[in-house]
Amino acid sequence: MQDKICAVYILANERNTVLYTGVTSNLPRRLWQHRNTWDRMSFTSRYNVKKLVWYETAPNIRAAITREKQIKAGSRQKKESLITAINPEWRDLSEGLLAGKAPS
Repeated sequence: MQDKICAVYILANERNTVLYTGVTSNLPRRLWQHRNTWDRMSFTSRYNVKKLVWYETAPNIRAAITREKQIKAGSRQKKESLITAINPEWRDLSEGLLAGKAPS
């Protein structure tokens, strides 16, 4: 498993009706937090948004935050286009990033 990966990412719920765009300096750890209901009051917990459908790495957290803002400013259609371009079946891309336990 890779350690710290600065990234902007999009998660979806099981039926792909809800999207969440986030940014992190440690993608494996952040995915683990989303999946293990780290914050029960969070948007991702309330809407069961846990499937990683798109992500883009960045050289540092500042670049990732800038990209996140661009994506969040776009329409749902633009987000869907980003996802479909690399993941047409909207599969969960987290395989290999998580090994079943909390990353450091």
